Amino acid sequence: MEWLLVMTLALAQSTPPQTGFPGTPVGHIPKVEIAWNRFYDLPELYAHFDRLAAAYPTLVKSQVIGHSIENREIRVYTLNDPATGADTEKPAMWIDGNVHGNEVQAGEAVLYTLWYLLENRATNDDIGRLVSNSAFYFCPSQNPDGRAHWFGKAHDNSSSRTGVQPWDDDGDGRFDEDPPNDLDGDGMITQMRKYVPGQGTHRQDPDDPRVLTPVAPNDEGRKGDWIMLGEEGLDDDGDGRVNEDEVGGYDMNRAWPSMWEPNHVQYGAGPFPLYWPEPLSVARFVLAHPNIAALQSFHNAGGMILRGPGAESYGEYERADIRVFDELGKTGEKMLPFYRYMVIWKDLYTVYGGFATWGYEGLGIISFTNELWSRDQQWGDGKNKPESTDRYFFDDKLLAGSGFVDWHPIDHPLYGKIEVGGWRKDVGRVPPTFMIEEMLHRNAMFNIEHAKAMPLVTITDATTTALGDGLLAVDVVFKNLHAIPTRTAQAAKRKIGVPDTLTISGKDIDVLAGGFRTDRWRPERIQLAERNPARLVREAGIGSREEVRVRWFVRGKGDRAVVSWQGEKGRDQSLEIKLR
Repeated sequence: MEWLLVMTLALAQSTPPQTGFPGTPVGHIPKVEIAWNRFYDLPELYAHFDRLAAAYPTLVKSQVIGHSIENREIRVYTLNDPATGADTEKPAMWIDGNVHGNEVQAGEAVLYTLWYLLENRATNDDIGRLVSNSAFYFCPSQNPDGRAHWFGKAHDNSSSRTGVQPWDDDGDGRFDEDPPNDLDGDGMITQMRKYVPGQGTHRQDPDDPRVLTPVAPNDEGRKGDWIMLGEEGLDDDGDGRVNEDEVGGYDMNRAWPSMWEPNHVQYGAGPFPLYWPEPLSVARFVLAHPNIAALQSFHNAGGMILRGPGAESYGEYERADIRVFDELGKTGEKMLPFYRYMVIWKDLYTVYGGFATWGYEGLGIISFTNELWSRDQQWGDGKNKPESTDRYFFDDKLLAGSGFVDWHPIDHPLYGKIEVGGWRKDVGRVPPTFMIEEMLHRNAMFNIEHAKAMPLVTITDATTTALGDGLLAVDVVFKNLHAIPTRTAQAAKRKIGVPDTLTISGKDIDVLAGGFRTDRWRPERIQLAERNPARLVREAGIGSREEVRVRWFVRGKGDRAVVSWQGEKGRDQSLEIKLR
């Protein structure tokens, strides 16, 4: 047996691990190791991005696009291969996270996508082509203040959602004066309960004393022994209410121009669109990069692949664009078990002024919001999911009870002797440690699927026909090979951005006429341009996997010409052709 061990060790030493990390565990090692079984506070998160930039300095560049209310940097990391051109010359995808501060795994989902693309570009042909021909803009956190507060201060799983500019939530003329209070100093905002024998609204579950169940109304006057007092807190401002004016109070996913409504209609919207410095910084960057052809914004939770509209009153999206949304969304459902492809207003709730809806409605970009993590994933195929108290069962059996803070006594200045306890802030909206990497990988691959759908225009055919007396007909076929059009139907309808142009040029040739052919088999059927026939403008762009046929009529002594396509959402294409 010793010789077998020696042979095995020798073989292992002779076959070092390959670079890249394609998703199979044997024989590969990443260049940059990142632990995907935990979440990172803001400095740690940025540090991982900086490690990737240092490991791949030619490909990754960082910039600060703005600052938060508390002067934290809002960063964008650009992935681009300069050997194949500038990032602005390529179709690009915007990927962001942490619009809401407590939705922490969104930042890691952005990080994982960049990491995966970098680690595999040299060893995977599909990833290599994508990185060579596209650009990516990664914004780890749109809300760095909210993320920092969630990690650094006492919270529950839903607080620290907003930015932190002081805001008068309760309309009393004061700001942030009655937040939750960490009464036991454990860094978690849990729940309060009080034992009142025979006078309560709840009773303990006989099988699990952690659980209180309501006592149903009854004619016998039966009552419970406990009352629930809400989450940990004091009446800091003495108005008779507890925890009604916490830190901040604005919502950066309600602050965008499309279907924006004021604060009394859509809470958190602010005085006007883009009022807050964080969304304004992002908007300036996105507007300065019209090459962005795909947009992904990560949130949590619930397991959803969301598209707009955010409000029913908007109406329907353009039919041609819905086909693209549906293709990607339904593919995503297969890639992301327990996730549902949904329309925001119809399948979730009404959102005015959302970021991803602005992406499509205002900018004409195919845009999704993924709500990361579905608690149903805890149960595999769902067949063994307990009928009740499922969260306790999962915590007890798979986390050894670490997610629940056991009830324990404290003295409250108003309620007297009470107990506090309940779920930690990192339970419920985020997955447990052993399930983080799967969530990140599946969503990153959905990003990549979305990016692969960005426009790719080719000139597939170019022919010339002599018509007599030195006159030539030049027929050219321009084709978009991918699902996302060079201009969405929304962009064309609203005249968002710059139309595509299709041109012909050459020495010693005159372009007499030109236009778009309307019949593949009848070249005489053509929509002729009224002016400047050498430069045809196409507001509709080239649709999803569509061919556009162009005919130019030229005359002259030149024997060569160059035909070209230019558009905001794709790489410019040119082809030199012989005229004779």
